[in-house]
Amino acid sequence: MSDNDLNHLFQTYKKELMGYLLRQVRCRETASDLLQLTFLRLAEQTSGTIVRSPRSYLYRTAKNLVIDHVRKEDRRQTYNTDHNDLANLAGPGHSIEDTVSSQQRAEILLSRLEKVSPLTRQVFELNRIEGLTYAEVADCLEISESSVQKHLTKALYQAMQIFKSI
Repeated sequence: MSDNDLNHLFQTYKKELMGYLLRQVRCRETASDLLQLTFLRLAEQTSGTIVRSPRSYLYRTAKNLVIDHVRKEDRRQTYNTDHNDLANLAGPGHSIEDTVSSQQRAEILLSRLEKVSPLTRQVFELNRIEGLTYAEVADCLEISESSVQKHLTKALYQAMQIFKSI
């Protein structure tokens, strides 16, 4: 595959793949790193060969890289967990029971937000959970900032209804 072909594929699929990776790992820096690795693997694996379906190849490579990343993160978290620090998990002024209760409410909220549109849920997760700004969410999802606000309003209204029922 020539450099021109690779550059063309990068220009064609970078936004689409970045959106996919960002949804998977929910971290802009990690998604960007995985995007670069995806195209690096394409360049390394296909030198001198023709890829019949470059989009499929890129998505399969990106998916495999996400799986590898998640496995590494799981291992890292397992090794870094110190059972003696459980008391510090809750944070100052909070009991472990309060923290567990908060985590349970968050899990319930996310599971019940499945009923809203996928875009509304994505906007909520990127803004409220990942901490992206309206502009960053708009850029990532390729929508306007006013659309981000509209979807976030829907999600927050649903969240309010969910918390009333808990």
